[in-house]
Amino acid sequence: MGCKRAVRIANDHLRRVLAREDFLLFDGGMGTLVQEAGLAAVHENPDLLNLTHPDEIAAIQRRYVEARAQCITTNTFGSNRLKLEGTGVTVAEVYSAAAQVARAAGAPLVAGDIGPTGALLAPLGSLSFDDAYDIFAEQARAAEAAGCDLIVVETMTDLLEAKAAVLASVEQTALPVFATMSFGEDGRTFLGTTPAIAASTLSALGAAAVGLNCSLGPDELAPLAAEAASFARGLLMVQPNAGLPRVEDGRTVFDVGPDEFARAMEPILDAGATVVGGCCGTTPAHIAALAQLLRERHPVAAAYAPAFTVTGAQAMTSLPAGEAQVAVIGERINPTGKKKLRAAIQAGDFDYLVGEAVAQVRAGADILDVNVGVPGIDEPAVLLRAVETLQATCPAPLQLDSADPAAIEAAARRYAGRPMVNSVNGKAANLAAVLPVVARYGCTVVGLTLDEDGIPPTAEGRLAIARRIVDAAEEYGIPREDVAIDCLVMAAATNQAEVREILRAVTLCKQELGVRTVLGVSNVSFGLPARPLVNSVFLAAAFGAGLDMPILNPLSARYADTVATFRVLNGQDAGAMEFLEGYAAATDPYDGPAATGAPSSPGAAAAPASAAAAEECPVAVTEAFADDAEAVRAMVSLVLQGRHAPMAAATADLLERHDGIAIINDVFVPVLDEVGRRYDTGAFFLPQLMAAAEAVKAGFDVIRAQTADAAPGAVAFAADSERAIIVATVEGDIHDIGKNIVKMLLENYGFLVVDLGRDVAPEAVLAAVQDTGARLVGLSALMTTTVGAMERTITLVHEACPEVALMVGGAVVTEDFARSIGADFYAKDAAESARIATAFFS
Repeated sequence: MGCKRAVRIANDHLRRVLAREDFLLFDGGMGTLVQEAGLAAVHENPDLLNLTHPDEIAAIQRRYVEARAQCITTNTFGSNRLKLEGTGVTVAEVYSAAAQVARAAGAPLVAGDIGPTGALLAPLGSLSFDDAYDIFAEQARAAEAAGCDLIVVETMTDLLEAKAAVLASVEQTALPVFATMSFGEDGRTFLGTTPAIAASTLSALGAAAVGLNCSLGPDELAPLAAEAASFARGLLMVQPNAGLPRVEDGRTVFDVGPDEFARAMEPILDAGATVVGGCCGTTPAHIAALAQLLRERHPVAAAYAPAFTVTGAQAMTSLPAGEAQVAVIGERINPTGKKKLRAAIQAGDFDYLVGEAVAQVRAGADILDVNVGVPGIDEPAVLLRAVETLQATCPAPLQLDSADPAAIEAAARRYAGRPMVNSVNGKAANLAAVLPVVARYGCTVVGLTLDEDGIPPTAEGRLAIARRIVDAAEEYGIPREDVAIDCLVMAAATNQAEVREILRAVTLCKQELGVRTVLGVSNVSFGLPARPLVNSVFLAAAFGAGLDMPILNPLSARYADTVATFRVLNGQDAGAMEFLEGYAAATDPYDGPAATGAPSSPGAAAAPASAAAAEECPVAVTEAFADDAEAVRAMVSLVLQGRHAPMAAATADLLERHDGIAIINDVFVPVLDEVGRRYDTGAFFLPQLMAAAEAVKAGFDVIRAQTADAAPGAVAFAADSERAIIVATVEGDIHDIGKNIVKMLLENYGFLVVDLGRDVAPEAVLAAVQDTGARLVGLSALMTTTVGAMERTITLVHEACPEVALMVGGAVVTEDFARSIGADFYAKDAAESARIATAFFS
């Protein structure tokens, strides 16, 4: 899938590599060798060495060629317009020089390297997707113009940023595009993306190779590589670090030697990796050992397992081909017949949509349908805004539901992941308008069995249209594993004979086309009494006919019960463990009045554990708020859902009856503790963490404005000079995305943050401490060559101001390393930095 284009393949070896007939061995780390050559301090951005010290960079890369590396990566990791600003050098000039250096080193193949922008993409940051795309497009064009043979997008941690880079490279050049992301010990990027999500999303966009690099050693990356392999449609690429860093005699060294590195790469090759190399800490010796290993092996068969897969940035729903599994698509974000939702969309009240999304996910929805089709709006703009808002607060993957191809494209292009598109139909004009969008952005798609002649009354007629849709999709490069067919449910009250035909059509589509199936279940009961009863029985019958993805209201107890029960019967609920947990204490709804023939109200059969039941408040209501327990629970719910828009009004209302300090200490502090717990356990990811903190900040701002006479220091999150925190990226390091996230979260927790920026000298940090009186400093480092500067900063500050504490973090920093350089605290992530700061000032 991805953008259709003619790919230029440099030589026969690369052609064999792309056909999985041979390995491609990349080079290793650059930073430690630049440090060894005494060049680390020459420029703030080491990419400028291509222009000022080309012979020295060529000498380093020549060592990799002599170690039998087959592809040399240009020294352009930070060569984007943001990081080159103020240098007087253009992106094109750096790439041109870098490619010439690599050729001079004797590189058989040259890969144009593209790293992260260093800025946060919206909604967490201020960089828009379109601006990120433009930045990467400039780099990709420069790499191609410089004569690079392929493009490598690497060390990405934000799936949306990786998508922008891959799209820009695929759409703007004719070069093969490889893409890797970096994962932590928890198996996720810092924004919560898993290797499976990354592999599925980026390979569907057209990346020829996808995989992992940096952050961890080969032993730690092996299981993550195996996870990615099942979802990588192309090649699997893995470039581990040489283990973990430590400082010896002021130099950064790594703990995995060349022979150990090569041995540890064997499970990665067994998982199907065919494009391999090294990252931080690896040297020509590591690559030479890996080259020897590759000479003794042949590529193994691809581990890709076809599946219908829909991804968000942090969650995915995947239905493997040939396996009997079902997924629920929540229908409630669709204005048809919903006056409140229609009004909210027209008013731009996207917080209402967030509430609906959270409720559906809590009730068991696997995918959320998003339809904003109401009159009088700019649907492309509104659908995009709705998707961006939902993705910032709710991890579930989304189905983009619109009859407007422009709206689908606007949202699909900027969606973090692989969305599901609802829908295409059998009309020739519709196929031509929608399928190119689906193919371009690697989406999955729902095909409706209607055409210019309407909806056929028979199963065979529906099958014929479905076949036409599948054939057309494959012509656009969309594999049938990415197509689901909706045989269109009609009302039994008016089309009773067609109900059987619909079920037969589902079975025929499964048997003859091998595709997944979708149905909008509730349509069947229009015009009938006891609609939940009719719907649930039809749902069970449809499951039996082969339905995979019902579109329904997950808050319906009858639906929830039917889905939970069927997942036992089809084996999806292994050992019936989820069913036992939810229904062990349930009573039979037909014991009692219904058993004697008395009428039962719709939904009365709900088991106590039905997914639609409201989540219990995880924060205990204190005695001081006993008279406002419901208001407290509502506020806690707003925070956990990341709904900052209503928090100001909710806080103002509570302030009319309670003291602001009490609200902070009895409500905000406990709910933030709960947010942190969910983050630690993997229930929340960074976007949800930030959204929750934003919600608390909205409430805190109201309290601060209305309680100016509160005693200083009594407010748990008072933003004053006594609670100031300095943050900085250390000298020589131009990457500040992690530091920026820490800053945002600390500010949302109410701390006063003094941001010194990036590439900050130890003396500048000390001066800021002395000027502000700050007692806590946070230091960040991403580059292995700059951790020495971190140690020098800690030493200088401790010697001059022993009462000041320093916390450190970053991609190359570990707890042991932090301890070895004298740091007072190690913050493994932004959430930990907030906990450290809260405890430090308490």
